[in-house]
Amino acid sequence: MKDAKPSYLKHQFLIAMPHMADPHFAQTLIYLIDHNEQGAMGLVINRLNGLNLADVLAQLRPESEPPVHCQDLPIFSGGPVQTDRGFVLHPAGPQFQATLELGELGLTTSQDVLFAIADGSGPQKYLITLGYAGWDAGQLETELTDNAWLTCPADQTILFDLPFEQRLNAAAACLGINLSLLTSQAGHS
Repeated sequence: MKDAKPSYLKHQFLIAMPHMADPHFAQTLIYLIDHNEQGAMGLVINRLNGLNLADVLAQLRPESEPPVHCQDLPIFSGGPVQTDRGFVLHPAGPQFQATLELGELGLTTSQDVLFAIADGSGPQKYLITLGYAGWDAGQLETELTDNAWLTCPADQTILFDLPFEQRLNAAAACLGINLSLLTSQAGHS
């Protein structure tokens, strides 16, 4: 029998199972940016961190007053790794100083995207996070085997259009699952 080629979950959602005990990931929905033999990287897309774009701009450009509308643009806690580093997930197209092409999406880590969003010339849809979620080689696969996560294809409507508090249940609904009806017990044969 041939060795099966590993199946990677890049551009998938990770849906935390109700029994997830890790406080960094309990009740989270994660967009997986990359997943390969070396590990995985993703962004939590449904947990606010209490800051808004005006707060961030005030730190980046203390000499100028951020536009008022930036107070209504939330910043998300992308994960527990590098929580002082910003990531902006947006549809593909706009290029900034540090934009990684992800097929239908782009991931920008340079400040110019924040200034463009503030002045109205940036991407129309976006998700701004501080930090990211990361897994070492084989770690995510182990967590999946341990029933810590469900997976489904990522959906831009869930990413950008739904209120953050509806994203987790909407992703589960893509699988026909109501998370509130799942038990914390897992069966293994």
